[in-house]
Amino acid sequence: MEFSSRGRQRHARLAGDRREQYPHSLQFYLEPPTESISLVEFESFAVDRLRLLKVVENLGVSYVRSSEAYKTKLEAELRKLKFPYKALAEDDYEARRKDHISHFILRLAYCQSEDLRRWFLQQEMDLFRYRFNELTENLMQKFLEHVNLSFEAIGEDLKNQLANELIASTPGFTPLKVKEQMFYKVGLADAVDLFRARRVYIKDGFAFVPFKEIDVIVLNNYRTKLSKALALTARSLPSIQSDERLQPLLNHLSHSYVGPDYSIQKNTGKISLEQIDALSVKSFPLCMRQLHRALRESHHLRHGGRMQYGLFLKGIGLTLEQALEFWKKEFIRGKVDADKFDKGYAYSIRHSYGKEGKRTDYTPYSCMKIIMSNPPSQGDYHGCPFRHSDPELLKQKLQSYKIPPSGIAQVLELVKGMHYQLACQKYFELTHDIDDIGFSLNHPNQYFTESQKLLNGGREPKKEFNNSGNFQQKNNSQESINSGSTPASSNEKADTELEGLEAYFTED
Repeated sequence: MEFSSRGRQRHARLAGDRREQYPHSLQFYLEPPTESISLVEFESFAVDRLRLLKVVENLGVSYVRSSEAYKTKLEAELRKLKFPYKALAEDDYEARRKDHISHFILRLAYCQSEDLRRWFLQQEMDLFRYRFNELTENLMQKFLEHVNLSFEAIGEDLKNQLANELIASTPGFTPLKVKEQMFYKVGLADAVDLFRARRVYIKDGFAFVPFKEIDVIVLNNYRTKLSKALALTARSLPSIQSDERLQPLLNHLSHSYVGPDYSIQKNTGKISLEQIDALSVKSFPLCMRQLHRALRESHHLRHGGRMQYGLFLKGIGLTLEQALEFWKKEFIRGKVDADKFDKGYAYSIRHSYGKEGKRTDYTPYSCMKIIMSNPPSQGDYHGCPFRHSDPELLKQKLQSYKIPPSGIAQVLELVKGMHYQLACQKYFELTHDIDDIGFSLNHPNQYFTESQKLLNGGREPKKEFNNSGNFQQKNNSQESINSGSTPASSNEKADTELEGLEAYFTED
């Protein structure tokens, strides 16, 4: 450390440079970062922002965006992940730096397809809206000047002259509010949404916008800029894809799961084969319930279904011996005899448990992997029913499971908005008769765990009957599941490791 006056002067200059680099806690992300960072920091920043955007998505559907509950929960998440959450003092440089860098990393990861771009744009818009509306009027004005959106404020004389028109054209405004509120003269092109909604007074090609509505114009401007930036970034992908360090990270981020690692089996041996049929009705997410039903009816699943369902069953506690027995009993009821099963399928099951090949203990699929990878084709039953099913077929399936019409309508509305994981959360609430699940659903095994906790009063299944008829006592220790758990992106059992497993499942 330096304690000399020269050292103090250097630190003062550095602090000044930092303030100049990020003069506001909010930005339009127009200039990409130019500093060098480690791959560890690169991934850490990206995963934290992905956690934040997942929370933004979940809160946006669960709460009214202007409600106190929404604001309180989002501010808590921003604090926890160390992102700027208000116009803080000048010493929040690290939070602003993280905000800036992490945005551009996810922009690279989420520009790769139309669905990814649309999702990223919506969550970033909602995050920006919250942060902008949390600014004081003075800081809003400074921010508008910083991004060259400093609109002309009309004088008191003109406001008094137009008072009657402003009251008539601006919903909820009284003479007193018009007198207190500052109005801006904005070009009509910038205020199209307000004009369409009949929320502003128009005269001579200008909209007279009250200060409380200025966020609509700022958000439209930000949306336009970010949408163009995502399109331009997508064009640059070939050069990025040639970087062997970055491309695997970016691909993983766009399919990333940021919850607990379900390859670590805490319930091994606590589920009996006799329980699976009942559990599939009570505690399986719709994707796994669909796979289980298809397996029972046709006594076979193609390789995509076997991978998705087999790893899920492993994650809920089936031992290798149970898995071999389960799949063999079902397959020999169909067109596969015992000898063919032992030669063609048993090896792949042992492989998924880390007992063959590279001895890798494979991880159950997360929701993002199921949604974004390997869509089902004719004759397949894997995938996400909310993402991959025709809405009418999904509706019929939900009706067959006794979901009430109002609940089905809510689920289909979420599916229409492409909120597939939130649709699954709603399915959880409807099948468990609760109003709010109280967590963000990111993994089929998380669905099962939370369902069992709820159905058993906070406890997982107490016992199971093994093949000899004896039962094993449950270990009462509970592991809490929260968004602060180790992200799968930092786990060495990444999605790329599944490539070896897929090769063993290619036989139908």
